Amino acid sequence: MVVDDHPAFRMGLIALIESQPNMAVVAECGNGCEAVEKFREVRPDVTLMDLRLPGQSGVEAILTIRKEFPEGRIIVITTFDCDEDIYRACESGAKAYLFKDASKDEIINAIRTVHAGQRWLPTKVASRLDECLKRPKLSEREMDVLLGLAKGRSNKEIAASLFLSEDTIKTHLKTLFVKLQVQDRTGAVITAIRHGIVHLE
Repeated sequence: MVVDDHPAFRMGLIALIESQPNMAVVAECGNGCEAVEKFREVRPDVTLMDLRLPGQSGVEAILTIRKEFPEGRIIVITTFDCDEDIYRACESGAKAYLFKDASKDEIINAIRTVHAGQRWLPTKVASRLDECLKRPKLSEREMDVLLGLAKGRSNKEIAASLFLSEDTIKTHLKTLFVKLQVQDRTGAVITAIRHGIVHLE
């Protein structure tokens, strides 16, 4: 099954897969919710899924599918090469992580490897994942504060939106700066965006 919200790219993947003598595409769709429904219907051997999808994200769709079908074999194929995107995808149960500029041979090899029950992580992806695993994890509240920073909100505005005091926000910021190894708010936002911890729409 192929899941991507760009029809041209989706059709290219389908054509590549269909060109293989022992492969066939049993379903295709362009959003996460539909991917879950299609998976239930056709139970594909391997699913190729983008991360950034309308409605339900690729990671959310993977989590839903893997919860219902733990044996589901899913390959992420995306333009996102940020550490946190790779970590979230792998943590959600994806068996492989490919970039959209991957060669035809690499895509086919990844499909065959995952179909055989093994993982496929290119060296670049594996090293990024290793770096991400070494970095201290942010709590849910710290993520909320960081997202507020990324949106340009003041401490007072962040405190009001989270129903917390400004002093509590300042405490969270101190912890954030230590975990992200930065000195100030600007550094925190730049680091968070560079590593894919937050995405600005």
